[in-house]
Amino acid sequence: MSTSSRQVVSTTKAPAALGPYSQAIIANGLVFVSGQLPINPVSGEIEAQDISGQTEQALKNLEAILVESGSSISNVVKTTCFLGDINEWPAMNEVYAKVFHTAPPARSAFEVAKLPKNAKVEIEAIAKLN
Repeated sequence: MSTSSRQVVSTTKAPAALGPYSQAIIANGLVFVSGQLPINPVSGEIEAQDISGQTEQALKNLEAILVESGSSISNVVKTTCFLGDINEWPAMNEVYAKVFHTAPPARSAFEVAKLPKNAKVEIEAIAKLN
């Protein structure tokens, strides 16, 4: 792949984009994964009601897209976590730490006014290719 090209990544193992954007883009040896909501890709719904379950699903969706792109969770170099309530950060962090337990990536976390579908969390990532 040339340094100026970009490739769209799409998988049915993660929820489809809710708008005019791609699940991920590969460019310059990196994978840029769009924010992942805690939507079950089979039902198309947010099933978990608590931040822990929603974080787990969002990370599963993130991982499915990374695998489809030819990357993996262990190659993530940066994440951004958007929370509907920053007071739920400790519970989100507990689930997050189980996935990124070895050499965790750089990260930012923010409280936002509202997330799509009234989700409690959305997580985006940048990863290097395998």
